Amino acid sequence: MKPQAAFFEQYGPAGSAALASIIRYASSKGLLVVLDAKRHDIGSTATAYARGMIGATSPWGADALTVGPYLGDDSLTPFVDVANERDGGIFVLVKTSNPGGAQFQDLAFEGKTLYRRVGEYVQTLAAESIAKTGCACGYGNVGGVVGATWPAQLTELRAALPNVWFLVPGYGSQGGGAKDVAGAFDADGLGAIVNNSRGIIFAYRSDAYKDRFGEARWEEAVEASTRDMIATLAAETTVGRL
Repeated sequence: MKPQAAFFEQYGPAGSAALASIIRYASSKGLLVVLDAKRHDIGSTATAYARGMIGATSPWGADALTVGPYLGDDSLTPFVDVANERDGGIFVLVKTSNPGGAQFQDLAFEGKTLYRRVGEYVQTLAAESIAKTGCACGYGNVGGVVGATWPAQLTELRAALPNVWFLVPGYGSQGGGAKDVAGAFDADGLGAIVNNSRGIIFAYRSDAYKDRFGEARWEEAVEASTRDMIATLAAETTVGRL
């Protein structure tokens, strides 16, 4: 589950209370929660963000947090340290799904794009976390956000970042499909979490489901669209090997 903090924070304290309740409920049902809050800062401030949001023992109780990389190493280290300490995780923005992300992320210098350099640093952090935590799955607790709207870059980064979990936004409403995200998975069907928010939450509005369900049966539309997404991913990516 990946709640977007902004949609709750816009309503102030009441929205934040609702977000906390949702995270607790999801955790009680055995779901892993990635809090999409895109925090980034340095020193004690970064540590405060990390301690407040990452891990079951934190006030927010999320398992993982999205973070920005552009303040450099000292802005990421506190998040990594808390993730290691609490058996949590972070997802660093590498190649975001929005078209405007290319304005800076695709800038190249000395033969490499900025997103590739960020990705390679995330790979270093992921490999180090494996060494520290002893995880046998082959993936570290430092992941990367790579959008479904960039299928070629997904494939490029999967090859370059073998120990990095990918959080893949942009599926569904932003135009990404199963074939677009296929490159995010490894040969065994692992390595990626594909996010589809609006396409599932508001499935009852789409042509595929509105006649079958309508707004009154929106929960059934959510279930149907989720099952259809799972089936499509299994058919068109290596996820079908699981």
